[in-house]
Order: sequence, then C-alpha cells, then structure tokens
Amino acid sequence: MKAVTYFKIAGILNLLTFFLHIIGGQLDLVNPLLETQLPLELKAQWVGAWHMVSLILLATSYVLLTAGFTHKYTRHIELLSFVSYLNLVFCLPFLIAGFYYGLLVPQWILFLPIAVFSILGLNKIKKQHA
Repeated sequence: MKAVTYFKIAGILNLLTFFLHIIGGQLDLVNPLLETQLPLELKAQWVGAWHMVSLILLATSYVLLTAGFTHKYTRHIELLSFVSYLNLVFCLPFLIAGFYYGLLVPQWILFLPIAVFSILGLNKIKKQHA
C-alpha cells in the first residue's frame, strides 16, 4: 500500500472522529453538563476547552487528508509526525482514566487507528527516501 493511502485512511478516520466529537460529544457530554448546577464560568471554560479539541481534530483531519489526496504534506515529515504522535498520545488520557475509574473509556479506540495508519504512512515515506 502506498504512503498516501495510509494518510487517506487516517484522515477519513480523523474526520469521522471530529464529527463524532462535535455531534455525539455535544449530545452525550456537553449538553448534560450545561444542564448541571456548575457555575456559568466553569461551563464556559468546559465548552471552550471542548471546542478547542474540535478545532484540533478538524485541523489534523485537514493535514492528513491533504497529505493523502494532494500529496502536499508528504514532504513535511515533521508536521505529519506531529499529527501522528499527537493522535497516539491522545489515547493515553482515556486509557489512564479507564484504568483509574475501572471503566471502558472508548475514545482511545478512535485515536489509535489514526495514529497507526499515520505512522505506517510515515514509515513508507521514510523507506522511499532512504
């Protein structure tokens, strides 16, 4: 499989994660939190932080999809590495929280395949330039 194919897959998964985040997360997490008795300032900070993640997901989707479909970023190994390993470390808080609270916190299941496909694409590029 070509490197760009890995980036296409990773980008599509990343974009799906973005939509799950802004739609599913809004309905399942953000809206119920906004209905609590938390102070307004805390609610505003929560929503702001939530949508900072939304923007990161959208931007990283753009980078991966652009690398996959236009090959624009395939020469920018540092940027693709950053996006790949960012998705990998995004798994950690969910794994740690899951173990700590004894729950299945499944968001890591979304980030791990993005990281794996991105890293596979990076490895293909590095082999081509070696």
